[in-house]
Amino acid sequence: MSFRYSRRGPWVLRDVDLTLRAGSVIEVTGRNGAGKSTLLRLLAGIIPPSRGSIADRPRVVGYAPDVFPVDQPFTVIAYLTHMARIRGVSPAGAREPAGRLNATHLLDQPLGDLSKGSAQKAGLIQALLAPPDLLILDEPFAGLDEQTRAELPVIIGEIAASGGTVVVSDHQNQLQDFPGADHWLVDGGAVSVQSGERPRQAVIEVIVDAAEADEVEQKLRADGHTTRRIS
Repeated sequence: MSFRYSRRGPWVLRDVDLTLRAGSVIEVTGRNGAGKSTLLRLLAGIIPPSRGSIADRPRVVGYAPDVFPVDQPFTVIAYLTHMARIRGVSPAGAREPAGRLNATHLLDQPLGDLSKGSAQKAGLIQALLAPPDLLILDEPFAGLDEQTRAELPVIIGEIAASGGTVVVSDHQNQLQDFPGADHWLVDGGAVSVQSGERPRQAVIEVIVDAAEADEVEQKLRADGHTTRRIS
């Protein structure tokens, strides 16, 4: 498949040919603007390919975008109840993932009052309302607390163990050591696949002024690099 946003616009993705295996976990990496989010929206069926097709998409797809739309006149539980009805499942099913994601205390809050991390949790809960055959998460770890960052890979592993497929775009590199995960690199309109292992990596130490540390770290992550703050 190939995709571009306008008829005469540049190709964001070109001649991508991929197969997703049931029970697999795929980490998608690449620099900022390479087309990772576009690829995930195509897989989820949010947008159609400009050329080519996607075949045999599973029946139940869970999708959590990188930016949750909080500008809606609902509390979290009212929103989840509405989404559960659309999906034909019991709204009571929202409480189990809410508990696991440390979000039960958020259910009665208005969406517009949520922080970045709390909004991310609301998006994850709605993606898990029905047990997904295909789960697609766009930057799901951004803004999450430590407890939730540890629990989410466990949930991902359970879905894969039950035969579901999980695709995750992640600047935080929380799945870089996930057992058996496949790794896709989006670059220059193409998607390269490293099955089961990541390419050989090197560690470079960069020393910057403390006042500039956040900006430098954000730029490195936007370019697809893994960062680790030492002090």
